[in-house]
Amino acid sequence: MIRSIHDIHVEDASAGRPSFSIEFFPPKTEEGERKLFAEVLPALRSLPVGYCSVTYGAGGSTRDSTLRIVERIQHEHDLTALMHLTCVNATREEVAEVVEEAARRGVRNILALRGDPPGGTGEFVPTPGGFEYSSQLVGYLRDRGGFSIGTAGFPEGHIAQRLGRKADWAFLAEKVRAGADFVVTQLFFDNADYYAFRDHMASEHGVTVPIIPGLLPVVSGKQTKKFVELCGARLPSSFVDQLDRLGDDDAAVTEFGIDYCSRQIEDLIKNGAPGVHFYTLNRAHSTRRILANLGYPRG
Repeated sequence: MIRSIHDIHVEDASAGRPSFSIEFFPPKTEEGERKLFAEVLPALRSLPVGYCSVTYGAGGSTRDSTLRIVERIQHEHDLTALMHLTCVNATREEVAEVVEEAARRGVRNILALRGDPPGGTGEFVPTPGGFEYSSQLVGYLRDRGGFSIGTAGFPEGHIAQRLGRKADWAFLAEKVRAGADFVVTQLFFDNADYYAFRDHMASEHGVTVPIIPGLLPVVSGKQTKKFVELCGARLPSSFVDQLDRLGDDDAAVTEFGIDYCSRQIEDLIKNGAPGVHFYTLNRAHSTRRILANLGYPRG
């Protein structure tokens, strides 16, 4: 049954259990899509995962494939999907067309984002006649009705926010006031950044919606360093030292990533995080191992 993610979070919190979710990107090849549906999704579907999300691509570059993948996941695997939607390269009318098409295909949950420029780098330039801020997109979706709305949060501040992280967090509060039901964070590797972020949002802005930590179980040292360079996340010095020691041994990096992420989650749940969103990179192995380390699924 396709459900509202708001309801999933409420139910999990009432039962005293964490909400686990997973993220995919639309595969670029037919073989990648075959593997996602034939191998990765079945492997993860057996875990206590309440929903998945599907990314939209820089500049809205994967709009059609995102819609198709979301529809297939919900229809073929009966798993609630959260569709990413951005403001980039689209007028308000074009966004409205995507939203209506998503609703027609059974989408009930949207992650409203400003989005990255085409190519993923450079300055964001609003589309004439489009939304300039993600808070405007959130407000549009709330006024339309019919969706549970999520948005993104940045424990270390958005990389493009020159006024610092607290200025960025104030903009997040605007998105919540505009109608966001929950927040999914960008990846981070130091839980202290999440706690400072979460506590500031509650004490300074009165934000009470779930703020779900987004975590990346690393599988490659080079890939990880590229990710954090693009998104502005910070790697603790001890973490970097270990990646450097492991070098190009991706199997060893994967084991390190599983152990590190397991310990991150254990600490986060112990300290009140409402759950965890896994950036899976369209793979099942690390997420399965991490949840097994934490005792899931539980009989």
